[in-house]
Amino acid sequence: MARLLYRLGTTAYRRWPVFIGGWLLLAVVVGGLAGAISKPFSDEFSIPGIPSEKAATLQKDLFPASGDAFDDASVNVVLAAPEGSTLDDATYGPVVEKLISDIKALPQMKADTPEQPANPQLGNPVELAAQQQKQFVDAATSAGGDVAAARTNAAAVSPSAEDGRVGVMSFSWDVKTPADVKESSVEKLDAALDTAREAGLTAEINGAGSKTQPKLGLTSEAIGIGVALVVLVLTFGALVAAGMPLVTAVLGVGIGLSGVTALTAVMDLNSSTTILASMIGLAVGIDYALFILARYRNELQHTDDRQHAAGIAVGTAGSAVVFAGLTVLIALAALSVVNIPFLTAMGLAAAATVLVAVLVALTLLPAILGMLKTKAFGGTVRRYRPARDAEGHVLNNGVRWARLVGKQPLAFAAVVVIALGALAVPLKDLQLAFPTDSTAAPDTTQRKASDLMSEYFGPGREGPLVTVVDARDVPEGQRDQAFADVAAWAGEQDGVANAQVLATNAAIDPATGEVTGPATGALVQITPSTGPDDTATQDLLLALRDGQGGIEASTGTTIGITGLTAITTDISDRLSSALPIYLAIVIGLAFILLMLVFRSILVPLTATLGFLLSVLATLGVTVAIFQEGTFGLFDPQPIVSFMPIFLIGLVFGLAMDYQVFLVTRMREAHVHGMSTREAVIDGFRNSARVVTAAATIMIAVFAAFMLQSEPIVQSMGFALASAIVFDAFIVRLVLIPALLFLLGEKAWWLPGWLDRILPNVDVEGTSLDRTPLSTREAGSDRGDGAGGVGSPELTRV
Repeated sequence: MARLLYRLGTTAYRRWPVFIGGWLLLAVVVGGLAGAISKPFSDEFSIPGIPSEKAATLQKDLFPASGDAFDDASVNVVLAAPEGSTLDDATYGPVVEKLISDIKALPQMKADTPEQPANPQLGNPVELAAQQQKQFVDAATSAGGDVAAARTNAAAVSPSAEDGRVGVMSFSWDVKTPADVKESSVEKLDAALDTAREAGLTAEINGAGSKTQPKLGLTSEAIGIGVALVVLVLTFGALVAAGMPLVTAVLGVGIGLSGVTALTAVMDLNSSTTILASMIGLAVGIDYALFILARYRNELQHTDDRQHAAGIAVGTAGSAVVFAGLTVLIALAALSVVNIPFLTAMGLAAAATVLVAVLVALTLLPAILGMLKTKAFGGTVRRYRPARDAEGHVLNNGVRWARLVGKQPLAFAAVVVIALGALAVPLKDLQLAFPTDSTAAPDTTQRKASDLMSEYFGPGREGPLVTVVDARDVPEGQRDQAFADVAAWAGEQDGVANAQVLATNAAIDPATGEVTGPATGALVQITPSTGPDDTATQDLLLALRDGQGGIEASTGTTIGITGLTAITTDISDRLSSALPIYLAIVIGLAFILLMLVFRSILVPLTATLGFLLSVLATLGVTVAIFQEGTFGLFDPQPIVSFMPIFLIGLVFGLAMDYQVFLVTRMREAHVHGMSTREAVIDGFRNSARVVTAAATIMIAVFAAFMLQSEPIVQSMGFALASAIVFDAFIVRLVLIPALLFLLGEKAWWLPGWLDRILPNVDVEGTSLDRTPLSTREAGSDRGDGAGGVGSPELTRV
């Protein structure tokens, strides 16, 4: 591989106009295709195989007009009058009516018709509650039912608190999905609410249609890129060299994302598909260019032949880039094992972007070096004059640190394992859930509305469970009783505040309102006594499903439990159950790949065990800070369900990058005759500074997301930044060298039979002739534009 990549690097350097022109042409073509043929990203959200999704399909079969829970663009307007007043009194009744009128006049609102109001729940809550109770009581009276139970059911779904001071109005935007709600529409809704507030009401909103899609602010992104530029300038001491990794990374991400966008012309892709691709594409794009460029500068200390130096850099560091990229590709592509379509799409899109990043680093970077030649390190702000020891070896902080660890390797290893293990302890209390309005930031209108609803209507009001009852196999005369039996069974469960038949699909004459056909299905609404993000609600869902078979047998019905709370709970369960499988696949395949790179069993083993330590510690710290509210930095709330698997996929790729780039230099030194101890020190001499720079850049990029107002984004930024701190600075720069010092020559042990069957990929570049071209071939390109030649002779060492 090293020989092949050497030729690629020297060819790209020599024929830089072709390579640079080719990449620019590709960017224009892919970008043009994305602009010309792409279709809007889809916001459909389906998880095949989960129980709530099957129940939702049954619901659409029985109630064709019902929509997808994730497409619900409704808004709850929660109103509260001052103490001693009501929402329908002489003072505040007109204020409520004015607010209703303003809401109906908003853009993206469906207009009322003479036959049917567009939003029947958009009215004064006290008046709506009185009408609703009358309907419940009249229905029970005409059917000879329990009037007291009817009053109880009416109160359970009433839009007004008992004293009439607090109420809820609901409406839906005239859009297909919440993503279609325009920011201007929400702003005008806020203005209408402000008018009501000025008149003395408390007015807050929540629901999927109460906010537009969150946008990541440019401030945090600018901070991350700014820190990256500063670190690169300090690393290379030159402005031109510092800019190259950023330019190539941005171009690679741009091509990757444009390609994903163009694919929307032939397949449906979720709007979240590009999120992971942009994050990890930028991260690895900077890393890969940084490592090759650092190796190129290092080679220039041994030769004035720049083409040869570029070839050596691509042949050695480029080989490490290839294998580091492969580990990232494995981690991302393996997201498909979760069997959640939007995660699969995100993983594959990110994998494609990483592949582009690898190709850009291997071809575009040496081409740019060929174009700039002596100006590659122009704009010097600090001369690179490393100190040297008596033997002429570079003496830097990496060497000093490696020697310090080498004095007491057992102590360093023990401290790291104990410290990271202690930080992982809070992980035992991990609670995964999807974010809700009740977990939003305390100062948001969504959280304030949720708190009011929880206080006056009960915490379960926002997260009802919907039981779909299919009675097509039940005799017609027994169906109503079957529906009632299912509701009674649900109401008897622990943790249920109320359960009632909310609707049936009986045919009704729209003119007279009379039933003209029998019902074949019903919806039973179950209101838990706990909130949607409470573990007790999840336990209730499990209890209902455990007893599902018994009620189906006794009533002859088929039932399914769905609703947004059930769907998100099922997704969390799917993610949790897939996590061990995902870890096994990723670590197993990466272990095999690392065996090829290092030709060792113990080095890959220490690499993967170190990664597990850093991930467990990261999750433990995140649980402590965000879920348990330690130090009072953040409002306590569950960890978002997809964070652990995202964290593992993203950090595993970066961790293996640092492992490969650091330890391949050690392996290279060992192959060329150094003892393990000397090789570890030499690896730190050549790579510790670059690994530190790469990790610092990633920490800055991820930590900057903590400046966002969204708790999910804050927790993701914190977790990713913490993971890089633990893995790069503690595991890779402390634990790994300590273990290698302890293992000594045994670190490179490989059974003979395995050594014979493993292919020799030559990541260390042992097959390369390090003699500069200028001393072997007259007229070779020494980087000054003089005539070029073909690939040099290569000899196996």
